[in-house]
Amino acid sequence: MATVDVSGLIRRRPGETTAALTIVGYALVLGTFLLDLPIYPELTPGQVNPLTHAIAVINAGATVLLVAGWYWIRRGRVRLHRRAMIGAFALILLFLVVYLLRVGGGGEKYFVGPDPVYYAYLAMLAVHVILSIVAVPVVVYALVLGLTHTPAELERTVHARIGRVAAGTWILSLVLGIVTYLLLNHVYDYTFASAIAPVS
Repeated sequence: MATVDVSGLIRRRPGETTAALTIVGYALVLGTFLLDLPIYPELTPGQVNPLTHAIAVINAGATVLLVAGWYWIRRGRVRLHRRAMIGAFALILLFLVVYLLRVGGGGEKYFVGPDPVYYAYLAMLAVHVILSIVAVPVVVYALVLGLTHTPAELERTVHARIGRVAAGTWILSLVLGIVTYLLLNHVYDYTFASAIAPVS
C-alpha cells in the first residue's frame, strides 16, 4: 500500500501549500462574516468583552514575538528566530479561533467619539484589515519555507525577502489592531449591536 510523504510534498510545493492554507483561512473568515453559520454559540455582551480583551492580549504577544524574531535573525540567532516566528504563528491561530468565536456569536461594536478621531479610527481599521488580508499568503509562504528547509537551504530561497515583507506587514497590522482596540474599548466609547435576536 502506497503512502503519501506529506512533508516532502509540502517541501516540493510550498506555493501550492500556501494557496491551499490561505483559501481555507479566507473561507473560514468570509463564511463567518457573510453566512449565518450555526456553528458558533450565541454570546452576550458580557461574554464578548472578555474575548475582545483576549484578542488584544494575543495580538500584543504576537507582536512582541515578531519583533523579537526580527531582532534575532538580524543577529544570526536562527534558532531563536525560528522559535519566535512559530510562536507568533501559533498565537495568530489562537487569535483566529477567538476572533471567529466572537464575531460569529457576539455581534458588533461601533465606535462613538469625536468626528476627527472617528475618521482616524476608520482609516486605521481599514489599513489593519487590508494588511491582515494581504499578509496571510505571504506569512504562510515564509513559514512553510522556514519549516521545510534547513538554514543553509533557506539561503537559496526567497525566504529572507518574503520574510521581511511578511513580518513588516504583520507587525503593522497588529499594531494598528491594538491601537483601534484601545480607542474603541478604553479611550472612547462604543455602541453594541448583539448578534442575539431580542426575545419578544
